[in-house]
Amino acid sequence: MLRNRYIVLVEDDEIMGGSLLQRLELEGAQVLWLKQMVRALGAIRTPRKPIDAVICDIGLPDGSGEELFLTLLQTETPPPFLFITGQGGIGQAVRLIKSGAADYVTKPFEISVLLERLSLLVGNREQPIEDADFPPLMGVSVAARRIEALIVKAAKASDHVLIRGGPGTGKDLVARRIHDLSDRSAAPFVSINLAREADTEAALLGHAGAFDTVGEGTLFINAIGKMEAQVQAQMLERLNQEFVGRLVTACGNDLQALIAQGTFNSELFYRLTRIEIPIPPLDKRPEDAVWLLFQLYRKLAPRHAPQLEGISPLSEEAVRNHDWQGGGRDLRSRLLRGLAMARGPLLQPSDLFPEFLVGPNDMMSLAETREAAEKAHIIAALDRTHGQIGEAAKLLRIARTTLWEKMQKLGISGS
Repeated sequence: MLRNRYIVLVEDDEIMGGSLLQRLELEGAQVLWLKQMVRALGAIRTPRKPIDAVICDIGLPDGSGEELFLTLLQTETPPPFLFITGQGGIGQAVRLIKSGAADYVTKPFEISVLLERLSLLVGNREQPIEDADFPPLMGVSVAARRIEALIVKAAKASDHVLIRGGPGTGKDLVARRIHDLSDRSAAPFVSINLAREADTEAALLGHAGAFDTVGEGTLFINAIGKMEAQVQAQMLERLNQEFVGRLVTACGNDLQALIAQGTFNSELFYRLTRIEIPIPPLDKRPEDAVWLLFQLYRKLAPRHAPQLEGISPLSEEAVRNHDWQGGGRDLRSRLLRGLAMARGPLLQPSDLFPEFLVGPNDMMSLAETREAAEKAHIIAALDRTHGQIGEAAKLLRIARTTLWEKMQKLGISGS
């Protein structure tokens, strides 16, 4: 996965840097090792060849990894950044991820973990255009980290995998990552969505169907709850024969009910669930929803609304509180509509959620206007202080308890 990749390593520690350089070169990567922020800034801005990824320590002798990344953001879109941080710097690393960095690992770490995360970032798989807009990771929440750990575990194993999750939770992206990180990555990745197939038997088991074309690769079957009983029986028989490929399947959260009703074969279910990866809905991971908003904005805004300067704090709060029944695809769809509708310098909640607009003869009362302005000002202060209520209270020149009471009244979440 790393062969002939060009990696920039920004690390001032001689032992750490030397170990990473040696291992990356053993993996076939071409590595430029830099030990100062100022040298890294120039090398990344004017590279001798396209950079596939940057591995960057947070602490540097003449600055910080954060300063390096944010400086690059002012004039360009940097290559994928994988940050190395100590336990005390996790908050800083998460903040950088929200700003557009790709991933982070915490010290101490196993080199295999870093290589796996790096491989995720530089994977060259072909994706549908819509999927290509989505970032390579699941998010910044604890739940997202758990999913990533399960992806790595599944990639190392050879057992069949079942991915559970509602609409738009990225089940197809997870399946692709499992394949790309596995030792089957050079073999085909064949994807079949049974919800879109008129003849599931032909698509899976017919001549030149998925089972015939996958070889030693990965066969991803989405919406397996749509599989007819006779196809389930044929598929189970096929698995009982010599099948050299690997199955990754996906379903919603209703498969147990289908088994209880007798419409899904329990034996087949147990064959498919040697490893299970549950994906919580986006509304249960509000920090991931906001993170995904910014990730998609950075990709879509330059193409669809280059005049925009950014996203308003009120939009962040609206995204955090939305139920997102359609998952990430719903968010992407709303963002595209919002970019088309936006008229001001910042993306506003009314751009993302036009159904909340008041009618032409309606107008907010003076009290409602004051409340909305106060809420926006508090959200901006919390955003500037990265959610630190005490620091935000100092900026607003009010007592911490007063700010907390106002946040509770206005429905603003905080740390």
